[in-house]
Amino acid sequence: MKPTGFIAIVLAFLVACAGGGQVVPATPGNSTQTMVPGSATFTPTDKPVNSLTPTSTLARTDWKSQPVIPAVSADMVVVYQRGLARGRDPNRFSKVGDCQNITTYFLAEFDDPNAYSLGPGYASLQPTIDHFAGSWSRASIAVHGGMNVAAVQSPFWDITPRPAECQSGESPLACEIRVYNPSIVIISMEESWSGDIVKYDQYMRMIVKYVLSQDVVPILATRAEPSNPAISINATVAQIAFDYHLPLWNFWAAANPLPDHGLTSDGFHLTWAAPFFTDPRRMENGWPWRNLTALQAIDAVWQGVSSGH
Repeated sequence: MKPTGFIAIVLAFLVACAGGGQVVPATPGNSTQTMVPGSATFTPTDKPVNSLTPTSTLARTDWKSQPVIPAVSADMVVVYQRGLARGRDPNRFSKVGDCQNITTYFLAEFDDPNAYSLGPGYASLQPTIDHFAGSWSRASIAVHGGMNVAAVQSPFWDITPRPAECQSGESPLACEIRVYNPSIVIISMEESWSGDIVKYDQYMRMIVKYVLSQDVVPILATRAEPSNPAISINATVAQIAFDYHLPLWNFWAAANPLPDHGLTSDGFHLTWAAPFFTDPRRMENGWPWRNLTALQAIDAVWQGVSSGH
């Protein structure tokens, strides 16, 4: 008997992935406002955020000029406040993604004071590291090698080991939010289903709508890419962030100036170095910049939603 419907899509498109000059840093102090439709006149309302529609269309190349570190729209402040009212934990964030988000490489070192160095240039980020202690090294239920935008939402995800905390028929995304109860979720889905951008767009929007329905603030991420890639998800991710007034962590803009755009010879995985941001040679690699700019993005969003602007 052949699988049908949603599970067929998940099985058909699940793709395994395995972790594997001086650059001017992006900092919260020099970032500019991210894309917010009609931001000059926009005011928050009681209208559910996931029913908002864009006021204009984002040009397909505009995402390249967006800052690495996002600002926060008025809508996301409302989402965050609703989340706190329903009991979301302001000291927790979750990760949603594929192998580029596993704790072996991504963010986990920030829970070990001996495993990273901010230096004087990034010392202001230490309070954010302290605030979210435990979340950095958490092995998210919604992160797995080969995870894609359909699989993370699938109730049939027994194709990967099911954690004991998850209920029967519960997707990895729903389980992670219910079990860990974050106030912010960073979403980095880099697999593009061999180029099926239409399906990628459809299911990424479903992820966003679900996260917003849970009164959790999503941060969407672009990915590092080689020059003139055959397939790019970044314009799609940026358009979704634009449509829903979401923070966009434009990692592409941080990685693009690096040697080989911060990528190994396979054009997908990032070049590795530990997150010692005071070492110029390490900072020629992709992973220190991914960890640094993710930290900066979380810092900027947390500061923005908690201060109300």
